[in-house]
Amino acid sequence: MMRSKIIIVGGGIGGLAAALALAQKTFDVIVLEQADRFKEIGAGIQLGPNVFEMFKALNLIEPVEELAVFPDALVMRDALTANAITRIPINTASFKKQFRFPYGVIYRPDLLNILKQACDQLPNINIIFNKRVVKTKQTPTKAFVICEDDSSYEAQAVIGADGLWSEIRKNILGSEAPRVSGHIAYRAVLPIDDVPESSRNNEVTLWAGPKTHLVQYPLHRGEIMNLVAVFHSDRYEEGWDVYGESSELQERFCGQHAYVLDLLAKINSWKMWVLCDREPVKSWSKGRISLLGDAAHPMLQYLAQGGCMAIEDAVCLAENLDKQSGDIIGALQSYQNDRYLRTARVQLTARFYGDVYHAAGPTAELRDLTLGGRTTDQAYAGMKWLYSGIDEVGRQQF
Repeated sequence: MMRSKIIIVGGGIGGLAAALALAQKTFDVIVLEQADRFKEIGAGIQLGPNVFEMFKALNLIEPVEELAVFPDALVMRDALTANAITRIPINTASFKKQFRFPYGVIYRPDLLNILKQACDQLPNINIIFNKRVVKTKQTPTKAFVICEDDSSYEAQAVIGADGLWSEIRKNILGSEAPRVSGHIAYRAVLPIDDVPESSRNNEVTLWAGPKTHLVQYPLHRGEIMNLVAVFHSDRYEEGWDVYGESSELQERFCGQHAYVLDLLAKINSWKMWVLCDREPVKSWSKGRISLLGDAAHPMLQYLAQGGCMAIEDAVCLAENLDKQSGDIIGALQSYQNDRYLRTARVQLTARFYGDVYHAAGPTAELRDLTLGGRTTDQAYAGMKWLYSGIDEVGRQQF
């Protein structure tokens, strides 16, 4: 039986993961990417054990392991005193026994290249650049997209993997604006030789300060250090590719520990973006059109799960379409039903973690007592819903 053709709008991590997952199920896939080439922006991405479950399904564990870094611990420190609030060992025998898979970090361009190379090996994936989709429509048997250059494409389904400002989402849920969090993130990478000796450790370290935090971890075989500095602000600019100002960082992080300030001072050029999400929704499919990743459930980065959720979506989408290939509409409904509660929980928990990271005064003291008093086993128990709360095809296990 001839398999259906699927159009994916957006060639980022979620879009390429969906293309790969669907093509491996023998669907014909067209990926429409508005840029003229792949150029993943950002710096690092954290890979929880849950996404390694998905890498296994996609046959990607080996190439990911070749380029990822596997930290020794997740650490939270007080940005004012440098005291350790909590340290959770990871990638130990105990951790792997609990979660079955490791915890890694990877350079975003490396992950995008891994996905692209895997897609390039499959003849039933066609990636087309310079295609900005501006409109979708559907009939009882087909779905169509129309691009800015007046070209059009048709298939049995359209998947919007076009991010926070998704054009495809507007066709399903309207054109409501994202929710602005009031937080701004600056990101940069630093050659490891430029990192102060005291900060060259194989850990994911979060420096928690009042209305600020700084995250650091090594990337790209340990050759570079990823830095993300976040602070509260009412500034608002769309996009991920806006240059920030070092003076703004110095002002927001003024008075913090020398370890934090030394890292910030090493960076001459920062990119910034305003952190936004949306309210969780139960329905992101309409007929033959559905959403994936940030187009469906954008989330703040405080659980480091945005990319992981998109890859889970991709595997779950392909599984549902494979099982119900004769009923595209029903398959898309099943996919959304399998995913919306899990992604909603991550969205809402990420908001809460932002408050925890940026606490001050008695709230910070209570945070430190609560987190600092946990055993390793208790910390693992708190992670269980996220890191091992799904099956092999991305369905939440309650």
